[in-house]
Amino acid sequence: MTTFLRDTATVFTREFRPVLREPVALLFEMGQPLLFLFLFGSLLDGAVGSSWQWFVPGILVMMCLTGPMSAGYTLLVELIGGSMERMLVTPLNRTAMLVGRAMKAMVVLLAQAVLIIVLAVPLGFELHPAGVLAGLVQLTVFGVGLGAFSFVLAIRSAPSGTLFYVVSQSILFPLLLLSGVLLPLDSAPGWLRVLGTANPVTYIVEAQRALFSGDLTTPSVLYGTAAACLVAAIGLYLGNRAMRKGV
Repeated sequence: MTTFLRDTATVFTREFRPVLREPVALLFEMGQPLLFLFLFGSLLDGAVGSSWQWFVPGILVMMCLTGPMSAGYTLLVELIGGSMERMLVTPLNRTAMLVGRAMKAMVVLLAQAVLIIVLAVPLGFELHPAGVLAGLVQLTVFGVGLGAFSFVLAIRSAPSGTLFYVVSQSILFPLLLLSGVLLPLDSAPGWLRVLGTANPVTYIVEAQRALFSGDLTTPSVLYGTAAACLVAAIGLYLGNRAMRKGV
C-alpha cells in the first residue's frame, strides 16, 4: 500500500506540474462554462424556478463530463509519442498510473468548480455549504470513473487515435442532452424522457441539484450517488485492466 501511494503521488506530481507552470491555460478551459453560466443561465432566469440553483449544478456536471476526456487525450498523446513506453519500463505501479492521472484531472475540475460557484453567488446562487461539499464529493467519484473510461478509450485507440475522437464526441453530447443539464426534460417527448431514464448522468444531475439546494435527504441523492459509484467502479476496473494488459 505504501508503494502504491508513493507511486500515485509520483504520477500525480508529474501530471500536475505543467498546470502549475501554465495556470493561464486553466482560464482558457473555463471559457465555455463561463459563457454558459453568464449567458445561458441568464436566459433561464424565471423559466425553471430558481434558475441558478437549477443551472449551476448542471454546469458542473457538464464540466465533469468534458474534463476527464482531456485526461484520456493526454494519455493518447503520450502513447502516440512514445513517452508512455518509457514510463512502463519503470517500476511504477500501473494502477497508480491510472489513479494518479485521474486525481490530477479531478483536482483541476474541483478548482474550476469552486470558481464557478464563487462567480455564481453574486448572480443569485444560494450557497448551502454542506450540500455543496457533498455534491463536489459525488462529482469527484463520478469524474474518476469517467477519467478511467477515457484512459481505456485512449489505450484502445492508439496509435491512430481516430477511435478516441469518434467515440468521445458521439457519446458526450447525447449524454449531456439526455440528462437535462441544459434544458429540463419534463416537457420533452415521451421517447426522450425514456432515454433520459436510461442515462446514468440524469440521476447524477438530479442529485446535484438537490444537494446544491440544501436537500441532502431526497431519494434522488441516493440514486445519483449509486450511479456515480457504479460508473467509478466499472471505470476503475476496466481502466486498471487496460493499463495492466493493454498498454
